[in-house]
Amino acid sequence: MLMFAYLAATVGLVQGLKYMGEPAKAKLGNQVAAASVLVALAALIYATGRAGTANLLLLLVLLALGTLIGNMWSNRVAMTAMPQLVSIFNGLGGACAVVLGLNQVFGQATPMDGKLAGTVLLLTNLFGAVAFTGSMVAYMKLDGRKLPRPSQGQKLAARVLLVVMVAALVYYMAWPADAGAFTWLILAISVLALLYGVYFALPIGGADMPVVISLLNALSGVATLFAGLVFHDPVMIIGGILVGATGVILTLQMCVAMNRSLSGVLAGTFKGGKAAQAEGEQELRSITAVETASLLAFSKQVAVVPGYGMAVAQAQRECFALQEMLRQQGVDLHFIIHPVAGRMPGHMNVLLAEANIPYASVKEMSEVNNTMEHYDTVLVIGANDVVNPAAENDPDSPIYGMPIIRAYKAKQVIVLKRSSAKGYSGAVNTLFDRQNCKVLFGDAKASLEEVINELKRI
Repeated sequence: MLMFAYLAATVGLVQGLKYMGEPAKAKLGNQVAAASVLVALAALIYATGRAGTANLLLLLVLLALGTLIGNMWSNRVAMTAMPQLVSIFNGLGGACAVVLGLNQVFGQATPMDGKLAGTVLLLTNLFGAVAFTGSMVAYMKLDGRKLPRPSQGQKLAARVLLVVMVAALVYYMAWPADAGAFTWLILAISVLALLYGVYFALPIGGADMPVVISLLNALSGVATLFAGLVFHDPVMIIGGILVGATGVILTLQMCVAMNRSLSGVLAGTFKGGKAAQAEGEQELRSITAVETASLLAFSKQVAVVPGYGMAVAQAQRECFALQEMLRQQGVDLHFIIHPVAGRMPGHMNVLLAEANIPYASVKEMSEVNNTMEHYDTVLVIGANDVVNPAAENDPDSPIYGMPIIRAYKAKQVIVLKRSSAKGYSGAVNTLFDRQNCKVLFGDAKASLEEVINELKRI
């Protein structure tokens, strides 16, 4: 009975992930995956109940408490802070793996059955601890918290800690088994891995956080997989495999989207050079909401490039209203998504879906980049680095080599910005130097509302 429930949960999780790969079925995929987790939890409750009433009551209380906290937390977090929430949840998954490993040794005083089992438990704590502290640093970076500036000392500390941990693992596998030594070894590796997670994440630039989040998610999955092997839990094994595999795939996809190597991201090697000039040196040509509305009204093809600024302004519903208004006037509007727009993979897609924007009008960068000149007007809402031409033609730019949305090829580009500040990477956006680019200053939501009101008068 239990194995059948675990099998059903596994099939459901895999199918749910498959559905999530298609925007039109993403909501169904989430529901299928959630139902599969409930099946797995029901099987766990049944198995725990057979082990004793006290264990069952403790499990039920913890599940109820976790459900309550998770529900309250998720309801209070704004969509703009969703990347931070994902980082915290991912970190807590890693922390759980560490607690399980330490409890196995110190709480249960269970001796490891052979070097293989001991090595797997050590790796569980190593990966879990790195995922925990690394995710906490990523959370603070995304949340704009004040952290020590990246330095060579941090990179050196991370490398030393990594060498020490690898040496400890080799020592354990090479020398005769000693239960007392293993107890101290797993504690030492856990502490070192917690420190390594901090020094690993600190030097990495904020623009690389989508990649780092994906990688830490993969590490959390691997830690869960190893914990499942230690405790012979099929649900943990399957869940760990799925999370680890998808995390690795997503990490590699993010690296391709940024034209960066994973080693370059982890080394924090963003260049700096002439592009670090003051943004104030640029002459930004401004445009009014009235002029913007006129341009849109007389366009045939319009594109919107959303970025984190749209999320901060919560302007996705105004984007939907603009699309509906232009559709009634015979104007075709597309939303073009860059793979690393926002603060985590899929951030923009979630926001647009929340506003009921049709999936058919959402385009990937690769679909339209070669035909951008067909667009009469492109609205860039809060995106900066992902439309910066310097990535293609300025070797001194910090983002040189990163694929961008070629908005500059459109007949007219209007950038909605609250100020003249740089993008997340700190690079100067040379799009503003182009004659076909103008800036509509102000809060994106308020600006779009004003444009929509002007369109009603035309």
